[in-house]
Amino acid sequence: MGPCTIEKLEPKPDFDLFSFLDLCQETRLEGNVMKRLGELWDQWFDNLSCYKVVCGKISYLLVWLPEEVETLVDDIWKKTPSEGYFANMLAQYLCMQVVNELIPQVETVGCAPAPRPTESLRQVLADFDLGYHEEMDVLNRRFAVVTFYPFRGGCEICHLQPQCPKGNGEKGSSVLLPGYEQQGAGA
Repeated sequence: MGPCTIEKLEPKPDFDLFSFLDLCQETRLEGNVMKRLGELWDQWFDNLSCYKVVCGKISYLLVWLPEEVETLVDDIWKKTPSEGYFANMLAQYLCMQVVNELIPQVETVGCAPAPRPTESLRQVLADFDLGYHEEMDVLNRRFAVVTFYPFRGGCEICHLQPQCPKGNGEKGSSVLLPGYEQQGAGA
């Protein structure tokens, strides 16, 4: 397979308060929290990376926030867990709003299926200082998405389906984030 081509994209996602509240399972936000979230949205949007990657016949959308966002969210969480929760949700929401803007079917289906990590894709990710978690084929960053671009299907084509509660028809929690595994589990 030849080298991949990479195209920088310039999305302009909207912040929809109602969908954000739905994601957070909240009905309202205090004014000072909303103000802080607005500041974080602007700051993080300026540091968001978004690329179309074409490797052979397969195209991907790659969206991520820098590692500094993870560190900041962790710091906020240590000081004020409730604000840390909202900051964490905001970072996830920003990434997914970009995906939803560029691939509207993802929002309808409710899943951005993860592709099988090919060697070409792994190399592109490494060039961006991203990669896969050692024990799972999920990205090693909390606020990052790689999916097929354009839309190719939902859960039925997702590489993570065997580990995904939604993909297995279960209700409840989502995929466990790397770095947040229960200490001692599987060790």
